[in-house]
Amino acid sequence: MAHKATNGFSESENQLARFAKALGHPARIAILKQLANTNCCFCGDIVEELPLAQATVSQHLKELKESGLIHGNIEPPKVRYCIDPENWEKAKQLIYQFFTINQTSL
Repeated sequence: MAHKATNGFSESENQLARFAKALGHPARIAILKQLANTNCCFCGDIVEELPLAQATVSQHLKELKESGLIHGNIEPPKVRYCIDPENWEKAKQLIYQFFTINQTSL
């Protein structure tokens, strides 16, 4: 049986919800695709690829970082963003498990 968190939902349910929220905007999907293809990059590199202002990209990076899907390493005066491989794998597993739930249990 899954461990229940204080809010009544399991840790995996909460984690899946955080990942799903982070994936809930097309700009964040585009950022993740770019990071997956380049390993790591700076915010300015992402801004050059997307039709968004730097402040908007920074806000999306913050959301992705808070979800745990990416991490940022400070390289003054910039921050290098990379996919977090451990949480990336967790997200894939949780999403796969969610979509392969026995349909009769829904």
